[in-house]
Amino acid sequence: MKIMILGLGVIGTTYGYVFQKSGHLVEHFVRKSKRDNVAKIFNIKMLDGRYKNTGENRKDTYKVTLSQPNSNYDFILISVSMGKLEGAVKTLNENHISGTIILFNGTWEERTSIDKVMGDHKYILGYPVAGGSLKDSLLDCVLFDHIMIESENKANIDNYLTLSQLLISADIKAEVPFDMVEWIWLHMAINAGVITTASKYGDVSAIAQSARNIMNSASDLSEAVITIREAVKVVKARGVKLNHYNNELMAYKIPSKLAGIIMRHMFKTNELTRRIMELHSNMDDLIYVCKSVCDSGKELGVKTPFLSVKYEQYILKLRLI
Repeated sequence: MKIMILGLGVIGTTYGYVFQKSGHLVEHFVRKSKRDNVAKIFNIKMLDGRYKNTGENRKDTYKVTLSQPNSNYDFILISVSMGKLEGAVKTLNENHISGTIILFNGTWEERTSIDKVMGDHKYILGYPVAGGSLKDSLLDCVLFDHIMIESENKANIDNYLTLSQLLISADIKAEVPFDMVEWIWLHMAINAGVITTASKYGDVSAIAQSARNIMNSASDLSEAVITIREAVKVVKARGVKLNHYNNELMAYKIPSKLAGIIMRHMFKTNELTRRIMELHSNMDDLIYVCKSVCDSGKELGVKTPFLSVKYEQYILKLRLI
């Protein structure tokens, strides 16, 4: 298959590498003004969770091929912050690039807002289960054995089977939630509880160390669970029926102290989850997650004392950096 990745970000490059290793033609679109400065070869350092629960350490290289205007692809992968999605779609339109879009965006928007931005483009909404950091020409990343993807009946595409074949070829499983937009909201709410708690007890300028601190503390994780419960109330207030997501919420329904102990053990024994927490360092994304949940809570009149106070402290700490 012919696949295009918009840009050279962590998520796109991680999956681009995996698809290329699976025998597919992968190209990256980079703006003309930046093309001359793009590294032709990336060094890959990956903790690969597709074949072992503990993950396998891989070192490899990834040859970057740049795409050209007026090109057609089987799939186009876009992974940008929601505020940049409109610009990404504009880039595709201006360069006459077409293909089914896999949209790997964390978004707090309603489906109607996403549809408006996407216009006439056929797209499917998903969520990557990967992460990492990209510095110079080194991609240090974590890849799990699955991605989240919406069901065929809710996706706005006509080649769902082909997408399934692409994932199978790369040994990536597809997990389908009840509703992809709602699942993303819930995921963001859970993250907001963790991020704000980690910021309370850590140095906001040292994100990896703050992540290690909370993962090693049962009491901090217990407080994160309480904060997550508040954040989830915001999602419920948006009209989401939480019983559709019992599996995702089960860990946060047990007594918080017990949950903290269990979560600490999980982080200690699950290197994949631990590493992805340490490598998730995009400050803009972290702020977007917390701000979205907190702002909605205020608008909807949801009481979130733990979450709101910690978010305000988080923003204050950032201003003092």
